Amino acid sequence: MSENLTRIAMVMQDVRSKIAARNYLPGSRLPSVRAQAKTLGVSVSTVVEGYERLAAENVILARPGAGFFVSGPVAPLDLAQISPRLDRNIDPLWMSRQSLEADDSMLKPGCGWLPPSWMFEEGIRRAMRTLARSDASLLTDYATPLGHAGMRQFLARKLALEGVETEASRILLTESGTQAVDLICRFLLEPGDTVLVDDPCYFNFHALLKAHRVNVVGIPYTATGPDLTAFSQALQQHAPRLYLTNSGIQNPTGATLSPVTAHRLLKLADAANLVIIEDDIFADLEVTPAPRLAAFDGLSRVIFIGSFSKTVTASVRCGFITGRADWIESLTDFKIATNFSGGRMAAELLLTAMTDGGYRRHMETVRLRLAQAMTDTVAQLKPLGIIPWLVPQAGMFLWCQLPTGTDAAAVSRRCLQEGVVLAPGNTFSQLQNAGDFMRFNVSQCADKRIFDLLGRVLADSKPA
Repeated sequence: MSENLTRIAMVMQDVRSKIAARNYLPGSRLPSVRAQAKTLGVSVSTVVEGYERLAAENVILARPGAGFFVSGPVAPLDLAQISPRLDRNIDPLWMSRQSLEADDSMLKPGCGWLPPSWMFEEGIRRAMRTLARSDASLLTDYATPLGHAGMRQFLARKLALEGVETEASRILLTESGTQAVDLICRFLLEPGDTVLVDDPCYFNFHALLKAHRVNVVGIPYTATGPDLTAFSQALQQHAPRLYLTNSGIQNPTGATLSPVTAHRLLKLADAANLVIIEDDIFADLEVTPAPRLAAFDGLSRVIFIGSFSKTVTASVRCGFITGRADWIESLTDFKIATNFSGGRMAAELLLTAMTDGGYRRHMETVRLRLAQAMTDTVAQLKPLGIIPWLVPQAGMFLWCQLPTGTDAAAVSRRCLQEGVVLAPGNTFSQLQNAGDFMRFNVSQCADKRIFDLLGRVLADSKPA
């Protein structure tokens, strides 16, 4: 393909991607050929040819004297095309696919869950045998709108131990933690609203917020919580509607929120009428519980969510939301409208497993194994010049900086070719300033082949 044809294809792809991302809606006017040529760094004639070819395909329409316009119905929303555009090998959705689709032969130090042998398998098996003897209604019927009453009562008692005072009537069960965030976004947000997220943060938050067509602003995360100066500036500049965070064992850094930062953050949120979603998915991995925004706030403007996929099982899906009573009422309606009802069996199965006397002992063992794995992984990474940003007090994640000048995305692509799934930093960063960082899941780092491969790839990537 000649250089000119390549440039024409680039012009056409730019327009197609913006239509797919709904940046260009039907009937909207495309940038003038001169403006587009300047933006893309090509000649006017190249843009004209690209536009003409798109017009020939009926993607756009030419109106003499007026310019070029998008034709056809609204394109199906393509999340992979929504800016900022990352390499398709490492964008949030593709990272999830790589981890979820990887077979047993692949190593997954970049995934976000414990190995199967670390989960509460035996407790789930016992719970399944118990449920097999249950009434037919439990095995076949829908759940009530709020969800399984016993599970909600259990959660109310469990949350009280974290200082989060709530009642079973203010807890809504969902199909997962992700569905919990999605329901809250449907309830609170309109396209074009602004949402604050930690930077870095869990990469699927980025993908989910893209689906809601909101503006996302990253707030740098420190060892004690979000940077409050940046947070205050974002409140003034963007008037956000929502802030989405983990306060206990932040993903991916492993940092924990300090009480001082929590109090100051809530004062800023209160003055700005900002709603906070606090994701508590890693609570059972903590050795010493971190402060919870929901506990300090009394669930006034904090909506507290969680699930059980990281500690009990990811195969049986169940999450929860607790917050203000009037908000839970509205969220219940949204749940019915979008999912009708959850199943009874999942919540009963999980409740049976977690009230089994073996679960507490199981989690003590998991926490000890994670602490040892953290120490071992830090020791394996040190000779490679991979340095932890901090060594977390608990949890499975280690946020690390690669040797100076190393491109984490390039390292990840190379390792993926050899059967190792990694998690490069910019996948987690809205600001895109973590290009030399990597998240390691220490529970998935027992195989020495991971470090041998990293050593070879890093050696090959050093400047000559």
